[in-house]
Amino acid sequence: MKMRRSERIVAVTKILTDQPYKLISLNYFTERFNAAKSTISEDLSIIKKVFSVEKMGKIETVSGAAGGVRFIPDRGVKDIQNVIDELCECLSDSTRILPGGYLYMTDLIFNPALMDKVGEIFATKFSDLGAEYIITMETKGIPIALMAARALNLPLVSIRRSSRVTEGSVVSINYVTGSSRKIQQMSLSRRALPEGSKVIIIDDFMKAGGTAKGMLDLMAEFKAEVLDIGVLVETAQPTDKLVEDYTSLVVLENIDDFKEEIIVRPSSWVTNLK
Repeated sequence: MKMRRSERIVAVTKILTDQPYKLISLNYFTERFNAAKSTISEDLSIIKKVFSVEKMGKIETVSGAAGGVRFIPDRGVKDIQNVIDELCECLSDSTRILPGGYLYMTDLIFNPALMDKVGEIFATKFSDLGAEYIITMETKGIPIALMAARALNLPLVSIRRSSRVTEGSVVSINYVTGSSRKIQQMSLSRRALPEGSKVIIIDDFMKAGGTAKGMLDLMAEFKAEVLDIGVLVETAQPTDKLVEDYTSLVVLENIDDFKEEIIVRPSSWVTNLK
């Protein structure tokens, strides 16, 4: 069926955004929509212009015989700051204070719409690293990491806190939690991650960095290169973490049970965006 330009642009946009980072040849579009290459190129120019103006991502064209076009999620600075401000406002709600001074975050972490935005923010930050896998720790890290993996079009690998018989041969290590100094275990199936892979670690929360340090040690067992670590929320204290290089989005300054007050702010990475 021959489509009008407006209809074809909608279809092309959907195909591109459903498969971020995947290079799609112009021939695919010409055959699918029964249109000339020049016509498809004009369609792509319109999409590219709109995406650029509205800060909705990038449409990148690769020339040559093996070339094509691909969509790269890329949230603009204002968009990122607005999402983080929204997250800080939600986390500052005093009703989130749990007994013992803990912060309730589960509803936000399992909010698909919000985590989709967070995943695209991490994708924007890590897009040029050349990662091959996204790594996370079960359970609360999975929704965030999954959305980042989707935005980067990469497979997700989840580390378990204990080995399962269904995982086959596994690599297990003991690690010391940074805050409570307890010894715990994490494991990963040998089939889950090829040796020498380039990976990005994504997690939901960092206090002293014990879990992140454990994941780094486990990645070393696979001879994996950890390109960066992304964290949704980090605590302001302790200031000295067990890992040095990481990117957080939100900093939890303090939880005051008596005053029923939560102080949360954007991370320095977010505030320094230009």
